[in-house]
Amino acid sequence: MTVDTPLLVTFIVYIVATTLIGFIAYRATRNLSDYILGGRRLGSFVTAMSAGASDMSGWLLMGLPGAVFLTGLSESWIAIGLIVGAWFNWLLVAGRLRVHTEHCGNAQTLPDYLTNRFEDTSRVLRILSAFVILIFFTIYCSSGMVAGARLFESTFGLPYTTALWIGAFATITYVFIGGFLAVSWTDTVQATLMIFALLITPIFSMLAVGDLSAVITTIQSEAPAKLDMFKGLDFVAIISLLGWGLGYFGQPHILVRFMAADSVRSIPKARRISMTWMILCLAGAIATGFFGIAYFSHNPELAGSVLQNNEAVFMELTKILFNPWIAGVILSAIMAAVMSTLSCQLLVCSSALTEDFYRAFLRPKASQTELVWTGRLMVMLISLIAIVIALNPNNKVLSLVAYAWAGFGAAFGPVILLSLIWKRMTRNGAFAGIFVGAATIILWKTCLDHLGLYEIIPGFFFGTCAIIIASLLDKPPSATMQKQFEKADKAYHTET
Repeated sequence: MTVDTPLLVTFIVYIVATTLIGFIAYRATRNLSDYILGGRRLGSFVTAMSAGASDMSGWLLMGLPGAVFLTGLSESWIAIGLIVGAWFNWLLVAGRLRVHTEHCGNAQTLPDYLTNRFEDTSRVLRILSAFVILIFFTIYCSSGMVAGARLFESTFGLPYTTALWIGAFATITYVFIGGFLAVSWTDTVQATLMIFALLITPIFSMLAVGDLSAVITTIQSEAPAKLDMFKGLDFVAIISLLGWGLGYFGQPHILVRFMAADSVRSIPKARRISMTWMILCLAGAIATGFFGIAYFSHNPELAGSVLQNNEAVFMELTKILFNPWIAGVILSAIMAAVMSTLSCQLLVCSSALTEDFYRAFLRPKASQTELVWTGRLMVMLISLIAIVIALNPNNKVLSLVAYAWAGFGAAFGPVILLSLIWKRMTRNGAFAGIFVGAATIILWKTCLDHLGLYEIIPGFFFGTCAIIIASLLDKPPSATMQKQFEKADKAYHTET
């Protein structure tokens, strides 16, 4: 038996298990609501773990440890920004969105919610928001494809293109079959696997060097700048890293978890579970990259792969430090991170195409069976487009995620947040916010990226300003729209 055999067996077992979950979910999927929203019956634990796993993609085990390994503790500002942003998202958005989407025509998707919330009979909001989702999620999906390809490439020595197709197939299979329920149930398993891997790997890395003091001593002598959280960072750089937290308010694959909760009463418990999981995972990811600096300083003969690609630090430490059977389980956590996020992204894209284009414009009287199968075909279509983008082996996971994260955060963040707390907001305000937010991201990234400011910050700011200005210049919302908002707002405060 070769060294790679245990890894191969572990990965095969893992992929087969997720596929079986897909078949079980298939039997529970009776209509489009089940396929794209799980019938709104997720409990607090599944809601929490699914939201966390869908949030923390392959960048958590590849991009973030790699960035810390390359640059040092200064990359920790990203984690701080994400923790603060996630907490406010659970506090301000989660419960309100769960209630408001139900009161707004039992909306199944974000475009559906915005259309009903603002009585948009022209359906321009549906078209614009679905279009933005498709653009940025296709980029986001490609980041997951790249992460999966890197995993199979590093673990089994496969050519990049072959690894890309294998990783994509593993995820597409259970999303295609089981839809939202399959994604949510597997997310719970995957989140558990991710936290296990991110706690055990840095501990063993530290012990391989000696202890915490030995790690710090080694880094002080070899790369002291990597101990300084402020090294090489000015005010703009720190604000840019913290600005990642703004993205949470507009991520469709996270917001849809809130919409699918069985009750708003499940949200506080889900928030506590999710935030605990998130803090531990981010701490583990940072520790993996940090301890990796010391480990490979002690063992420079083993550092070849990591020096070529810093995002491989977690994978290399795992293969070196653990028995192949244990390494297979831990490396499956990367597959879990990739699959959990990629699967829900594919599903949100499928939902946008099926609910917001196919049913809204082409087949308003389509049967539930037809819509479910259309959703499955859309999963395949988006997957193929994402694979084409991911075919470039020079793509970096973190850079792809950063661009898509900013796009969603700026386009939808201000719109979702203000639509839940501001009764005076209008349809034209929502349209202006989505358009200006998305356009700012694209223009800033294209023309002003040299300024060093993460594009989500100007995007979020200008998107918010556009909503407020356009709404105040517009005529007030109709009486029925205001009454619907008041009814949902009252229901939220009553239930909480």
